[in-house]
Amino acid sequence: MIRKVKVENGWVRGLPAADPRITSYKGIPFAAKPVGSNRWRAPQPCPDWEGELFAADFGPIGMQANCAGDPARDIYAREWAVDAELPMSEDCLYLNVWAPADGRKNLPVYVWYFGGGLQVGNTTEMEFDGERIARRGVVVVTVGYRLNVFGFLCHPEITAEAPEAPANFGFLDQQAATRWVKRNIEAFGGDPENITIGGQSAGGMSVCAQMTSPQNRGLFQRAIVQSGTFLMPYGLQFALGQRTLAQAEQQGVQFFEALGVKTLAEARSLDARYVEEKSLQWPWGCWGEAIDGVFSTYSSNEWSLHRDRVICPVLLGLTSTEFTSAPPATSEEELTTLAMQHFGRDAGRFLSLFSHPATGESIAREGLVHTIAHAIRVASRQNQLARIDQPLYAYCFDADIPGWDHPGTFHSVDLWFFFETLSKCWRPFTGKHFDLARQMCDYWVNFIRKGDPNGLDSQGKPLPLWPRLTEEAPARMLFADTAIPVAWPKSELETLLVESSLKREC
Repeated sequence: MIRKVKVENGWVRGLPAADPRITSYKGIPFAAKPVGSNRWRAPQPCPDWEGELFAADFGPIGMQANCAGDPARDIYAREWAVDAELPMSEDCLYLNVWAPADGRKNLPVYVWYFGGGLQVGNTTEMEFDGERIARRGVVVVTVGYRLNVFGFLCHPEITAEAPEAPANFGFLDQQAATRWVKRNIEAFGGDPENITIGGQSAGGMSVCAQMTSPQNRGLFQRAIVQSGTFLMPYGLQFALGQRTLAQAEQQGVQFFEALGVKTLAEARSLDARYVEEKSLQWPWGCWGEAIDGVFSTYSSNEWSLHRDRVICPVLLGLTSTEFTSAPPATSEEELTTLAMQHFGRDAGRFLSLFSHPATGESIAREGLVHTIAHAIRVASRQNQLARIDQPLYAYCFDADIPGWDHPGTFHSVDLWFFFETLSKCWRPFTGKHFDLARQMCDYWVNFIRKGDPNGLDSQGKPLPLWPRLTEEAPARMLFADTAIPVAWPKSELETLLVESSLKREC
């Protein structure tokens, strides 16, 4: 069994996973430590090490707020943010690899970016165990990257110092890790020309950002976006709305004032915990993407609207209730204002369709909660208009989730299923859930392998056909008790909303 490999910076020794046919390598550095003069700077080359790097433990998680809350009140504290004692450091640029240990070559590769609003999150969460996917003949890589103020601060002095990489350091970390994979993954049995990037929530948004970057052509061959593509049907900004570089720089100027420093050198000399605490105290909300004209030339939410993006097969979807199962409370006055602002002459048509009983739960109302379904439909329509022949495969996760909290299919719950890590969860999952998880993992692996989720399952039997999402016959896979392909009918209202979004964005 292969437990030792040579990468560009030295030898790495891994450990048998729970299944000894898989080797895990945890905590491999892919860049220099982003500390001191490397704070708020693009990731720099990793120095070589002497001897063997014993890759037995995850690297430190990035600086962030403590997410281990009260399990009685916080569903995410119940689910996986369960360890308040994880080592935390600004030195967080590490990746983890799960690979078959039998010496096979040219295996497909899956590179995973975790979610957390770009503010929190880490690769150590128990649902991100790559062993079950690796058992199907895939090399799995999970990537640590900088978050919040450490990953997404901008400042005029930073721009002046490095105009070639002035912003989006968290995204640049993901990019650097994926480039490391392309250069080194053969040592683990992976094929550097068969890479899929994937993520959920902000990790899915990160995948969209990587697809939009002109720097990434040829870096990966397909993409998976889970609950991570957002487009408001009314033209409103999403909560993590992107900023121009100038706007982000002004935020950075204000933050330096809050820190009590005047120069970048002074800010870089401050203790990381002090910087993090100050960033949490400041009332400006989230740190996120900046349209810097270098890595990011337009909003990642607009990924599907531009032909100059990385064109590749995309698998994407959502959970059926996402952030809330209740429709938003929208007054008649608010709806009228939205209609006049964004539909002009079609305002009356919009209002009549929205209020019609048959469409009251349509994507117009759903869009305010999900935004994701709308973004997927816009992507489908744009593919048709731009004559893009790379497929979209859409899904909706609607499984019955057990537990005393009666959570519904909340945002992120599908992570347990396609990673097939249900046995690590506290919830009383039964046989049907494990069957569904195995089936989802089979679909994901087929897509990672060849850009099409269809094919055989892990037992060698044909999976139910997952149709492409097209405008001629819109359909998606429904994951409930089992996988069922279902039509995704278009209403007149939805057509109006999608066309309005395309006109507005383009």
